[in-house]
Amino acid sequence: MDYKKREMALQNGDQLSSDLFHSQAHIWNHIFSFINSMSLKCAVQLQIPDIIHHHGAPMLLSELVEALSVNKERSDFVHRLMRILVHSGFFLKQTISTTEGDEEEEKEVYLLAPASRLLLKGESLSIRPFLLAMLDPILMDPWQHMTNWFQNNDDISPFQTTHGRSFWDFAGQEPKLNQFFNEAMASDARLVTDAILKHCRGAFEGLNSIVDVGGGTGTVAQAIAKAFPRLDCISFDLPHVVNGMEGSNNLRYVGGDMFEAIPKADAVFVKWILHDWSDEECRKILKRCKEAIPSKGNGGKLIIIDMVVKNHEVDSAESLQTQLFFDMLMMTLATGKERTQEDWIKLLVDVGFSDCKFSPILGLRSLIEAYP
Repeated sequence: MDYKKREMALQNGDQLSSDLFHSQAHIWNHIFSFINSMSLKCAVQLQIPDIIHHHGAPMLLSELVEALSVNKERSDFVHRLMRILVHSGFFLKQTISTTEGDEEEEKEVYLLAPASRLLLKGESLSIRPFLLAMLDPILMDPWQHMTNWFQNNDDISPFQTTHGRSFWDFAGQEPKLNQFFNEAMASDARLVTDAILKHCRGAFEGLNSIVDVGGGTGTVAQAIAKAFPRLDCISFDLPHVVNGMEGSNNLRYVGGDMFEAIPKADAVFVKWILHDWSDEECRKILKRCKEAIPSKGNGGKLIIIDMVVKNHEVDSAESLQTQLFFDMLMMTLATGKERTQEDWIKLLVDVGFSDCKFSPILGLRSLIEAYP
């Protein structure tokens, strides 16, 4: 083999090796991606975000270890947990100079990153309950049974393959799941409602009454009732969810089944509900929504908060990945899916809504207004 052919062969071999190791690393990163979420869950359960926040200043590792409720024999491992959380963007690490006597020493300190502020217990918009719910074994175990679900004919979801019941039946009978799921939805509702009342107030103006379908413990309805004191608000959910809930002057709780009937109102509000259900089930819900409101000429409207996949206003690979994650979540836990704008329009037209408007102003989710 002459020199040029040998050099070319070596270069081709180097490229093949590079491609091979790149592919291996790509697979490894996906195999071990659960480590990010499990490490974050550990940090939240150890209350690391709150400890650093309450410290009031950049925190030395030694100070963090001292403040943690951990076995002191595990103290040396804390920096390894923090290292991956810094890499994942949940904490920041800085180097500071300290002087002890005549000697100057550099030490590493930890601060909260912007994302970790949403994990604080006292933060009004905290999504800490959502994190703990989604990473609870009850909701994590179904992922281990996805293959079995694909191969069987009986179960509607991997959740049912795992637990022998649908998610909704399980939640109705298992207080632990019902509690942490409602807390998770309430935490998300606080964040979304804050954005809605800042940027989407026009969607509620001119209404005399509104019913929040699947309103849980009433977080959204409470905020809307407070923001619009003359608006009669109903938080509507299954009886076991609203039992014992107390209303106010312009807010009341009603128990029922959205597949059977929805209380009458000028507007029906459906936040992050329809993605839980299949197209056939959504059409049933949407028909009940349409029956509950007057005609467009008489002020009737449907307000939906949900994801619109491949939202061009949220044009990033990371955002699309998050939406696809939620699509797989819906497949695994329930019977639903995330939908494109075309999917939403078809569903609404199928049940008789004549006009709709999309406002992609809620990050990964959009506000959809539909009129009968």
